[in-house]
Amino acid sequence: MERQFYSNGKLLLTGEYVVLDGALSLALPTTYGQFLKVKKTMPSTLVWKSFDEHGTIWFETTFALSEFSGIQKSEASTPRNTLRTILFEAQRLNPTFLNGRDGFEIETKLTFPRNWGLGSSSTLINNIAQWANVDAYILLRNSFGGSGYDIACANHNLPILFHLKNGIPHVQEIDFMPTFENHLYFVYLNKKQNSLEGITRYRKLKFDRAQLVARISKISGQMSFVENLETFVEQIEMHEKLLSEILQIPTVKEDLFSDYPGAIKSLGAWGGDFVMATGDTNCYRYFKKKGYETVIPYSEMILSRKK
Repeated sequence: MERQFYSNGKLLLTGEYVVLDGALSLALPTTYGQFLKVKKTMPSTLVWKSFDEHGTIWFETTFALSEFSGIQKSEASTPRNTLRTILFEAQRLNPTFLNGRDGFEIETKLTFPRNWGLGSSSTLINNIAQWANVDAYILLRNSFGGSGYDIACANHNLPILFHLKNGIPHVQEIDFMPTFENHLYFVYLNKKQNSLEGITRYRKLKFDRAQLVARISKISGQMSFVENLETFVEQIEMHEKLLSEILQIPTVKEDLFSDYPGAIKSLGAWGGDFVMATGDTNCYRYFKKKGYETVIPYSEMILSRKK
């Protein structure tokens, strides 16, 4: 008997960093994601294989199920230790998980390159949570940490407004289907950003967090129902300017694309992964001339009710 689970990838359109402090944030589930297949096999053994978007194995390992009894989180950041920690935390939440005589063969399959930053970890955690029948938000908190907006995207097929209140995730699906979506593109910056480093730096900064949360929340709310591209661009530029001042670093447009005629919005941790650009089909030539080959239209990247 084989079981299969699937989780959507994610992009954070507004609220990067500030989502951790409770700001209302606009997040977008992607058409890309990750599968997890579970098949029972030889007793007391867990055989794991992870495949990339081309069907090539990028990671494989074998565990004895007894390894999950009483282990502690490993300090060494290796794929095997990370996976073992997630599975251990899942078993702590559901003691019957991986605690019987059955063994398992597991296959995961990404539908996007791992370095894209669309949620290879969050989709894995959400899939394991479904398999283990545990709360994915708690599993995230106990293993990786984070706001949980990525877990929300993994479970929703529409754009969402997300915020934390007293540490509890609140999620609202919205009909964010901009009439100008054919003017929105996602550009990969050719490097994966370390979100933890960015968060650590953000946490050390001194500023009025309540005021920032209020201002970002207002922008998120306004962007979620904006009706024209001009107003959308105004909100993008306001958001970028505000965070640039708080983070004390230039916006991505100032840093890399100062001559670009449209607006550019950072997504998630600043400095890597994807950005969103407004423009037309001429943007392909512009970004590729600068060495950025991956340019994806909004309609191909983002899940919506139209899909």
